[in-house]
Amino acid sequence: MNISKFEQRVLHVLAQGGRIIADRKDGPKVREILCVTRDGAILSDCTMKVFDRLRKRRLIHSSGGKPYQISRKGREAVRGQLDNR
Repeated sequence: MNISKFEQRVLHVLAQGGRIIADRKDGPKVREILCVTRDGAILSDCTMKVFDRLRKRRLIHSSGGKPYQISRKGREAVRGQLDNR
């Protein structure tokens, strides 16, 4: 599966314990997102375009209104790097 550099960065953050907080405002569609690392830093590479692509490919998921996390398919798609734990 071809995954862009920005998608890889977001998946690495999620694989290491990060999360994507989605704000739905007053409807069912996600209007704003915020990608937070496990240390509390905000990842600026996570845009709505990247978020939509990851969600459509089912590399991230959310259940019960919780923040988005990496899915099993996402863990298999992400390439290993030296800083992964």
